[in-house]
Amino acid sequence: MMELNIVLHEPEIPQNTGNIARTCAAIGASLHLIEPLGFKIDEKSVRRAGLDYWDKLGVKTYKNLEEFFNKNPEGQYVFGTTKAKHNHSQIKYEKKCYIFFGKESKGLPEELLKKYPETCARIPMLKDLRSLNLSNSVAIMAYEALRQNNFELLTSTGELHNLNWDS
Repeated sequence: MMELNIVLHEPEIPQNTGNIARTCAAIGASLHLIEPLGFKIDEKSVRRAGLDYWDKLGVKTYKNLEEFFNKNPEGQYVFGTTKAKHNHSQIKYEKKCYIFFGKESKGLPEELLKKYPETCARIPMLKDLRSLNLSNSVAIMAYEALRQNNFELLTSTGELHNLNWDS
């Protein structure tokens, strides 16, 4: 069974983190937040963006990267960054995977990226643009990891609310 984890290093914008929390809840991923955060986790804007999904979500907070790695020593580490040599679909996502994203203004520390060059991944986009929105990037990479693992535990079909597909 896939154990997908989203790791946000020093996120700055509460609405992005709220949107990411909602995505994590919908796909069964855990959310890890590495301080300092640019907001308080109980801020109205964070909660509003995550809607009523916070109780369905495992959120863990860490003082720094060192604490995160000490508490999570096993699993694959993948790093979403515009600076990568590989694109996100070239990475083979393992069953226990932590996908890292950096702060909106700077991304992940280059010293961290340099330690893991083979699992740094870029989402393809036009050359002259700085980056995609953080919450969109998380969704793109998370769904690629899930796709490669056959969308384990996710419901792939839906039902009409008031009508029947067959009539």
